[in-house]
Amino acid sequence: MKPVLALTAAALLFTATALHAQATPDSIRKEIGTLRSLPEAERGTRTGSIAKEIATLPDGKPKLGLALGLAHLSTEGDPGRDNLQAVTDTLAAATNGFPVPEANGKPAEPYNELATLARYEEMKVSGPIAQNPQYIAALDKLAKDDEEVSKQDFTAKDIKGKKWTLSQLRGKIVIVNFWATWCPPCRMELPALDNIADKLPNDVVVLALTDEDSLKVQPILSRIPHLTVLFDSDHKAATKFKVNSLPKTFVFDREGKLAAVAIDGRTPRQFVAMLKKAGLKL
Repeated sequence: MKPVLALTAAALLFTATALHAQATPDSIRKEIGTLRSLPEAERGTRTGSIAKEIATLPDGKPKLGLALGLAHLSTEGDPGRDNLQAVTDTLAAATNGFPVPEANGKPAEPYNELATLARYEEMKVSGPIAQNPQYIAALDKLAKDDEEVSKQDFTAKDIKGKKWTLSQLRGKIVIVNFWATWCPPCRMELPALDNIADKLPNDVVVLALTDEDSLKVQPILSRIPHLTVLFDSDHKAATKFKVNSLPKTFVFDREGKLAAVAIDGRTPRQFVAMLKKAGLKL
């Protein structure tokens, strides 16, 4: 019986390897396109599997493009650390295999994405790419941006015209979330954030800033009644906070210090982890 079992195991391994070997840029691109339609329980595992399929492709621009596209989507929600690490490893290998020059003296997009995964998702970036000057420069920029954000202040009005000023909320833990109705991961995370806000103590404030007008956001307000929606129509707050993609979330502790940053849609568990970094005991 043992030889038969060994043969069966070998056959299964060969089949799995063959399936990965059959992956093409077009087939992988289609798989990436279906990720947002998958249930949350399936999306993480599928993300990790796609990362491994991309890893089998030969080095070149198609592989790097797919790895980068998957990385952008993988931070929407919580795919699980192992799956997100697989995405990070694949992007690092693809970038190392097809180096991209600086763009106008600034790190190219793959290096920025790797730095983002390392700083905000706490992923490990290892190998030659970790010593790449562009990657190091991208990490430095994120650190400097966060340092600048920690010193910023803003004032914005809510739906009733009441003014809210960030610096006047010292003594409270403050979540500052930038969002828009057209943003899929924003629509995914807002109900989760609202549900959390409903259960938070009075010394925690959730400010949800949008650059859209009241008519545009009115239909969604009834679904997020526990969030304080503020209007940033002139982009002043978004500019100060260096928001170049949505959603983006900042958490400040009771002393007004920046405690945590999220660069994409978060799940309830991830929001709770951010609040704990700001000193909230749940």
